[in-house]
Amino acid sequence: MKDTGYSEELENLMEQYGDEIKRFCTLQLRDPFQAEDAAQDTFVKAWKALDKFRNESSQKTWLMRIAVNTCRDYQRTGWFRHTDRRVTPDNLPEQGQEAVLPDGEISRAIMSLPSRLRQFILLRYFDGLSLNETATAAGVSLATAKRQISKANQLLHDRLEGWYYDE
Repeated sequence: MKDTGYSEELENLMEQYGDEIKRFCTLQLRDPFQAEDAAQDTFVKAWKALDKFRNESSQKTWLMRIAVNTCRDYQRTGWFRHTDRRVTPDNLPEQGQEAVLPDGEISRAIMSLPSRLRQFILLRYFDGLSLNETATAAGVSLATAKRQISKANQLLHDRLEGWYYDE
């Protein structure tokens, strides 16, 4: 049984990063109910592994890595492949700093990215992780993270071309 120190540490992590983890899971899984479960599973896994955390990355990066893996596990299930996971900006958890665009086109473009590329955009831009932290959270090399972000940015640019700029 974990001691009280771990419980307090988990409480602090949930308070500090709970909204970001839930938001990431919602955007990645595109189902608010599964995202709630995935966020809870992320913190259960973190609680079980608190004594193994080596401070080689920030706690946020470590938790995002757990969330990435948890979402991948959910995406591998048969249930996930056969459910409607369309998410609109209206049913996303709130994020304090995010600018809400009236037409929602950017959100739709991001949500239409393949899951693997969307993951990198969410980690880098929505969760504000550095490139190194993004690579660590996604479990890839820095070069791979840069390539995936570049590829996703290019797809977004192509999809949004002419939407906000007259050419």
